[in-house]
Amino acid sequence: MSDVVGELARVTGAFDQPTLTLLYKGHARVVIAIFRNAFTRDHRTIPAARLHAQVDTYLDQLRIAGFTDLPAGSGRDLCLRWMRGQWLVRSVEDDGTEVYTLTSHAQDALNLVTSLTRERASLSEHRIATIINAVRRFNTEVNPDRGARVDIFNSEIARLTRERDRLLEGGDLPQVSADYMLEGYGELLQLVAALPSDFARVEEAFTALRAQILSSFRSEDRHAGDVIDDYLRRTDSLMTATAEGRAFEGAFTLLRDDELLLQLREDLSALLSHPMAEDILNDTDRRDLRGTVGLIRRGIDAVLAQRNRVTATLREYIQTHNTVRDRELDSTLRQLDAELVRWMTSAGPRTSVPLPLLPARVDVHHLRERFHNPDDEAGPPPLRDVTTQRPDGLSLADLLAQGGPSLDQLRAAVHQALASDEPLTSLGRLFDTLDAPLRRPVEIFGLLHLTTNMDGFVRDEDHREVYRTLRPDGSRRDLAVPVIEPVSHGPDSPRDTANDRPGRPTRSELA
Repeated sequence: MSDVVGELARVTGAFDQPTLTLLYKGHARVVIAIFRNAFTRDHRTIPAARLHAQVDTYLDQLRIAGFTDLPAGSGRDLCLRWMRGQWLVRSVEDDGTEVYTLTSHAQDALNLVTSLTRERASLSEHRIATIINAVRRFNTEVNPDRGARVDIFNSEIARLTRERDRLLEGGDLPQVSADYMLEGYGELLQLVAALPSDFARVEEAFTALRAQILSSFRSEDRHAGDVIDDYLRRTDSLMTATAEGRAFEGAFTLLRDDELLLQLREDLSALLSHPMAEDILNDTDRRDLRGTVGLIRRGIDAVLAQRNRVTATLREYIQTHNTVRDRELDSTLRQLDAELVRWMTSAGPRTSVPLPLLPARVDVHHLRERFHNPDDEAGPPPLRDVTTQRPDGLSLADLLAQGGPSLDQLRAAVHQALASDEPLTSLGRLFDTLDAPLRRPVEIFGLLHLTTNMDGFVRDEDHREVYRTLRPDGSRRDLAVPVIEPVSHGPDSPRDTANDRPGRPTRSELA
């Protein structure tokens, strides 16, 4: 007797899954088109208000295009309906924003539709080669016979060695057909497209675990220690008990291996730069393959964030749980129950007790937030009398004598010296001829600044000359400064320039 009854039960269970209910619902085409247009690889979560507006906009565009068989209701109503169908899930971000995310069931439906939109052959050389290589690799990893494994490795090494030697000797590269490349790109895109749904399943497993932990904490039949032990045990087994968890562990291992990650990037870049890729892959396929590593990183970050939420729930309960307060509440409820039993023994069937549901409100006109501090109203301390320490009166000339260099007067002195009939030998000689107020030590910096921004001066670092300075208090000091000499004389040779200065003359030119 055939097992058609059991097969029908299994098929019925499969059709009851949200993935197939989405594909076989009345407006499946419209819903899947909206999901594919709204949720992309770079936008896995969408704020609730934005998705509501997007759905309304998409429906309006379809009505304008002439489509009549559209789901009824606003964008918000449809999103809530899709949540009940387990195709959307709404969660709250850390900043308090409500966002929508596709469930793994909806992503499986989108992947199935995407695979059907791609053209591929049902049987090809690439598929047979892929199966043979997968079986060979799987047998190499699990074969219990040590000798058989060694033979497999030896044969593979010999085959690769022969191929390497043939290429080194100048052998022809084997040419692949366009169908072989098309099949290879198609299978690679299918594998990449299945990653988001795999990560979503792991996230949903942690979400279900978080809901169970909260339910266990609220129930009174389990101790907190039992709940914590169950969480730790299930967290350890979650990554190995399901195919999604094992896929997550594999991706996590990939990200920890820098060499393997670099190899993946290089292989994808080589495939995308293949001469046939230009005719086979469109822009969307290229973007999907190029973002494979980023997709894996984002999926792992989402799973780790969901796991951290479960851990935060557990930690928050442990930190806020007060056993003494729970015992006091339990004692109070027991006393109320005892009083109620005693009252029922003497009360009639229509006896009532006026009991307010909420305590009476306390009328407080003003609630102090801060107590009075007498120091806040104390005045500032009296000022000290420092009239005896007042310095002698200073004039404007005295203040200017303590300031920076007098650039205007120095500039005029330099131009006057260069325009005079007597040749100017050096800047130090000019300094000696200045008036006393222009012979302060700080005026040397002014002269150096001006001559640096003028054409026609050259500095001799090998020789020094003495600048005899005169301070405002009458004291003197001699300073040794590198010799600065004018190149040529005349009123037109020096000019101020901050930009576009020609190069200074060389020693040979000066000679």
